Amino acid sequence: MKKFTSLFLLSALFFISPLGAEAGESAELTHAMTNLVFQLGLIIFAARLGGKLFRKFKLPVVLGELVIGILIGPYMLGGIALPGFADGLFPLAVNQSIPVSQELYGFSTIASIILLFIAGLETDLSLFLRYSLKGSIIGLGGIILPFVLGSSVGMFFLQKPFMDSQVLMLGLIGVATSVGISARILSEQRKMDSPEGVTILAAAVIDDVVGIILLAIVLGIITIISGGDSGSLPWGKIGLIALKAIAVWLGFTAAGLIFARKISRFLKSFRSVTVFSILSLGLAFILSGIFEKAGLAMIIGAYVMGLTLSKTDISFVIQEHLHSLHEFFVPIFFTVMGMLVNINALMSREVILIGLIYSAAAIGGKIIGGGIPSLFLHFNRTGALRIGLGLVPRGEVALIIAGIGLSTGYLSEEMFGVAVLMVLMTVLTAPPMLEKVLKKEMRGTRDELGDSNLTTTVFDYPSQEMTDFLITKILLEMKEEGFYIHSMEAGERIYQMRKDEMFLTMTVSDHSISITSQVSEVGFVKTLVYESLLKLHETVNKLKNTSKPESLQKDLSEETEAAAFDLFKYIDLSSLSVNLKSTDKESVINELIDLLMKSGRLRDTEECRRAVFERESTMSTGMQHGIALPHGKSNGVDSLCAAVGISRKGVDFSSIDGEPSHIFILILSPKNNSGPHIQFLSSISAILNNPEARNALSRSGTKKELMFNLKAYSTRK
Repeated sequence: MKKFTSLFLLSALFFISPLGAEAGESAELTHAMTNLVFQLGLIIFAARLGGKLFRKFKLPVVLGELVIGILIGPYMLGGIALPGFADGLFPLAVNQSIPVSQELYGFSTIASIILLFIAGLETDLSLFLRYSLKGSIIGLGGIILPFVLGSSVGMFFLQKPFMDSQVLMLGLIGVATSVGISARILSEQRKMDSPEGVTILAAAVIDDVVGIILLAIVLGIITIISGGDSGSLPWGKIGLIALKAIAVWLGFTAAGLIFARKISRFLKSFRSVTVFSILSLGLAFILSGIFEKAGLAMIIGAYVMGLTLSKTDISFVIQEHLHSLHEFFVPIFFTVMGMLVNINALMSREVILIGLIYSAAAIGGKIIGGGIPSLFLHFNRTGALRIGLGLVPRGEVALIIAGIGLSTGYLSEEMFGVAVLMVLMTVLTAPPMLEKVLKKEMRGTRDELGDSNLTTTVFDYPSQEMTDFLITKILLEMKEEGFYIHSMEAGERIYQMRKDEMFLTMTVSDHSISITSQVSEVGFVKTLVYESLLKLHETVNKLKNTSKPESLQKDLSEETEAAAFDLFKYIDLSSLSVNLKSTDKESVINELIDLLMKSGRLRDTEECRRAVFERESTMSTGMQHGIALPHGKSNGVDSLCAAVGISRKGVDFSSIDGEPSHIFILILSPKNNSGPHIQFLSSISAILNNPEARNALSRSGTKKELMFNLKAYSTRK
């Protein structure tokens, strides 16, 4: 197989070579597009590999994508000549400010727009406004100090004045916080709705918003200075640039929020969720272009469009339907950002020294700049430290700003490397430190705080099956009411349901449903659950009157035909018995479970017992013709497993035909993971439907003979 793969690759590379033989502009375009599709294909796989590798070591995926970008970029492996690629798969671009092709950089630009659009959609505007005062004060502290420290590092090492383009860019890059990385850590530690968690997110959003506005101002200032003389600074023009940037941003943001419902209704008029999700991205592209034409960065327009739709009832479903696009484009963005790093420049002693000091300034600037104001806003030292650390990670916005600086020539390759090194350092150091302080069982505020507006209503039920049935009915009721629903997994199943101004969060565990809402909406929540239960009850009664489980069970044992399925991935000799000692139903089940326990297949034996007996209490799994198939789903097992037992005398298993059962097959599957539970049941039923198979299994004298007979009859039709 390895020889075949190598031969295939060599043949493919051989036939690639003639592609460049055509002449003219058409051939150049074809060549550029051919290179692009090869590059994108490689980046997609490389980014996933890097992300998976870093996740394995419990490091952020973003870090893996950046590092793999550096590795396969034009300054390292990307420049190595290959058959059909004389200059390498990622050749170093000449006569331009960026080292990768314009086509590839274009893809990363689209990715940055998608990234900021979804970041805007994910911004909880209500939360942002509720904590806007604290978040603004802390956020500004986390902006001013990092900007001053970052600029100071640039001024000291570059020996340049404050208004130098590189100095300004270094100050600006250190401003933005990675909301995504901080949010992920808070989510994993279940601290998203804590006072520190909410404040971190609000301050991080403010950091990003102000950072993006500052980007427009700084770019305007650099343009003025670079086009002017070396005399006094034109503060009047600089003031106008700042005023224009703030006015355009605030104007479009205010207009977006005012017309958000009308925009939402326009999008919903297309009815298809997939269609209006794509159209919303189209609006983000259009607004990005408008902002670029107005002299502001495209990413500001993308963020404003996302923020506009964040308060509408379709925001979550747009996020859900654009998830695949996000997963495709965003790794491309981070990998391309890694490719822009000149590893030769980065590895110089001077750049490493500047990078480490710049990273220390970026980390310290956020901890001190965000932490100290927190002490004056009802937080204690623990809370202030958590908030400061929560603002440390830099990511997408910092890299976008650095990429813009490099592409415009306002940032040198060396200083771009310094910026990337700072991002790597903050992403490496901040998450473990934040996790450590969040795990401490200490309150972060001076006094206990509460939110009188939100309340959680809990409904408990006796089994997971009942909970699952009820959830299905509740979701149907909500859809009929016109709610848009977004589902996600975060240890528990979470459904976010929104219609106009009403917003509910439903969290589902095995035996309970918790719905968080405004206090004024508790009546709606209770009515919703009551009506869903009533409809579920009506459905069950109708089902009882139209179909009998006993007759379905009889049909199953009589008419099932064998299907192609490998049973013996889940059965081995250690879980077989040809001479069961048990004389009653309960003992048989316990004996078969003990077989699986001794074979090492069970993680929690008692949990598995409960699952099988709970299923048996609903209706006996005793079939006819001397067969019984006890089974259940449990968290006590990691993967599907089965035990097979033969009883010579027979055991009363409450079977359909009233006859004792002789052949027992017990099946256990994990409760919350996908697995072939039904496939296994149907396949084993098909074997036992054959009278010859039943006789052969019953007469088996040893485990090996029993296994042989099972395999022999599993291959017969």
